[in-house]
Amino acid sequence: MMEEVQAKKNKKVIISVLDEFIEEPAVRKLHSARGALSEYADPALWGEEKSAWEKAVKEKQGDD
Repeated sequence: MMEEVQAKKNKKVIISVLDEFIEEPAVRKLHSARGALSEYADPALWGEEKSAWEKAVKEKQGDD
């Protein structure tokens, strides 16, 4: 982008050249993941959590 400079004779002019537009990084507000999906939680399934991984692996890989 070129800008036209309105300068008069015998007047000092300072020209600054920026090779890229520098923007302040956006400050992110940190949110805890804890409770983020609580609306989808099913309290009736909480008892099965301890064996869920083993059960999923057995279903996928077969019972050895």
